[in-house]
Parts: sequence; C-alpha cells; structure tokens
Amino acid sequence: MSEVMNMPDLTIDVRFQGKVSIVEPIGYINAHTAKDFETALQKLIDQNQHNIVINCRRLAYIASAGLGAIMGCIDAVRENNGDIRICSMNETVLNIFEVLGFTHLYSIFETEDRAVHSFELNQ
Repeated sequence: MSEVMNMPDLTIDVRFQGKVSIVEPIGYINAHTAKDFETALQKLIDQNQHNIVINCRRLAYIASAGLGAIMGCIDAVRENNGDIRICSMNETVLNIFEVLGFTHLYSIFETEDRAVHSFELNQ
C-alpha cells in the first residue's frame, strides 16, 4: 500500500515494508512545505507506526524547518521503542545534516534496504 500526498514543490510517498514505514519526500522541504512533511510523520505516529525510514533519494533540499519537523517527532517515536532512520541522501542534503549535527542524532544509511533491515537487527 502506498499513499502519495501532493503539495507545491513537495510530494510525499508513504509506503510500508513489514513493520517499517518508509517516507519518501520528493522535491523541496522548505518553510512552505515543512508543515506537510511534519503532518505525514505525525500521521504515522498516530497510527502507532514507530519504525520510520526517511528515504532522501529524491529530496533536493531540506531547510531547517524540515529538520525541525523530524526533531518534533523523534521523542514520540523513541518513547514507543521506535526510531527515525535516514537513507539515500544526496551531497547537498547530507551537508545540511552534517553542518547542523544531525548525523550524530540519527542513524544514516546508504540505501533504503539497509535502513529497513537495521530495524530487524534491533528486535
């Protein structure tokens, strides 16, 4: 099952692989689209989906508002024995994560498969 939310400059594809929810933002997460991104994450949490992979392979840019959306959800996820893991970042997005220290707060993976599989290793 896959759900696609369309917004100006951003499309969010949400799909599931076993007990892992995969969120794939496509386009730009900026001040105008960060709320929609946060809503997509919060919807998963509300559905008791606490193992979340954010696949950044088609994310062109993420502003601090987008990083704030992730930070706003992480406590609820971790309090329920879950985590948010991030994968497939391009150089631009990775640099933003590194500059703001997010690479120390989140597990970063090269591929979606590795990120998804990492949840299996922790159970």
